[in-house]
Amino acid sequence: MQRRIFLLGSAAILLLPVSANADTGTHATLYKNPQCSCCEGYADYLRQNGFQVDVKPTNDLAEISRKAGVPAELEGCHTTFIDGYVIDGHVPVNVVRKLLTEKPAIVGITLPGMPMGSPGMAGTKTEKFVIYALTKDGKAPTVYATE
Repeated sequence: MQRRIFLLGSAAILLLPVSANADTGTHATLYKNPQCSCCEGYADYLRQNGFQVDVKPTNDLAEISRKAGVPAELEGCHTTFIDGYVIDGHVPVNVVRKLLTEKPAIVGITLPGMPMGSPGMAGTKTEKFVIYALTKDGKAPTVYATE
C-alpha cells in the first residue's frame, strides 16, 4: 500500500510542473467592424502565433481607437488590447512580441490603414510597414519599428 502511494505521489509530482507551466497564451481582445473579414484573418494570425483572442464586433471602432489614444490619421483596421497596450491594425506578431518584451512607457503601437500583404490581409507586400509608437504624454507618435 505504501509503495502504491509513493508511486502515485511521485507521478503527481512529475506531472505537476508540466501542467503548471503549460502556456495558455497571452490574452488579446480585438474590436472590429462587424462586416470586416480581414480582422478575422488577423485574429486567426494571432491565434496561430499563440495568443488567445476574443473578437468583439462593434460599430464604435473609431471611438474605441480614439479613447485608446490612437490619432484618427493613424488608425488601423481594428483595435486590439494586449497586456495593457493597444495594438491598432495589422501589426506583425514579431513587433507585438517586441512591445510585450520591452514594455516601453507608451500607450501602444499602430500600423495605419490596411496595407496589402500585412498579417490578415490578402495580397503580396508591396511597401515597407511603418509601425508607430503612441505616446502617453500627448506628444506626436514616433516610429517604433519598420518591417
